[in-house]
Amino acid sequence: MKKNNIALIVHACDRYELLFKGFEYFFSKNWDFDIPVNYYFATEEISADLANFKNIKSGKGEWSNRLSNLFDQLDEEYVLYFQEDMWLNKPVDPEFFAELFKLTLANSWKLVKLNSSAVFKTSSTDLSIKGFNVSRLDNKESNFLMSHQVSLWNKAFFKAQLKPGEHPWRNERKGTKRLKKLNPEIFHLDYFAENGNSPVNNNAPDLVRSEYQSISMNATLNHNAAPFLEELKSAPHLKTYTEKLVYNFNNGITHDGRPKPLKKDLFKRIKDWVKGKK
Repeated sequence: MKKNNIALIVHACDRYELLFKGFEYFFSKNWDFDIPVNYYFATEEISADLANFKNIKSGKGEWSNRLSNLFDQLDEEYVLYFQEDMWLNKPVDPEFFAELFKLTLANSWKLVKLNSSAVFKTSSTDLSIKGFNVSRLDNKESNFLMSHQVSLWNKAFFKAQLKPGEHPWRNERKGTKRLKKLNPEIFHLDYFAENGNSPVNNNAPDLVRSEYQSISMNATLNHNAAPFLEELKSAPHLKTYTEKLVYNFNNGITHDGRPKPLKKDLFKRIKDWVKGKK
């Protein structure tokens, strides 16, 4: 397997710059950089210097346009997708990823979801990776076929799901409808206990899972951030940084101090409903 077949990309926005150091701290603590991928930390216009990552930039624009621009800069065939507010809190197993990459490349899989969620309905296959069943998604019964949680994607297939002008919420909502219509084969493994979620597949007992927490909601730190903030307090070199995070957390301040972003689809639906009542 060639190392450059797979890119691990952390898709960040400049408004979330405050999270970069925290992401780096917990990712470096729990990730194994011997895992054979190329590492990219993607910003819009600002520069980010994270250990072991190459900083690439998308430029400004809507979410889907920016991610599509980033994919045009990558030579790799596959992308392992993260976002900057997904903070690892349990170690990863490099042997799991080596086997995952081997199977994905050998079978030309388009999408392998790696986060557990009750919205996924699956059926078992005869394949497993270190006790994790490689399950197949029931596209009709599952929700969020298009999601931005940690997943391994064929880059060209991912790019095809990025319609121009879509913000992230619209991309997940409309992208799920498009994928349901397309009905591709989507695989799922319970590797990451996202926000502590339980496994959904028929796995072997006593699995050793990794975990990440989504520590931000609508540009502010949420309750999942609290344990990370406590741990950061034991890192003297991050004292000033940690104090800033704790202040924002306690006071509900956004990462850049600006107003919270609007979920435009929600407000459009409300506006349409009001118009319909007139």
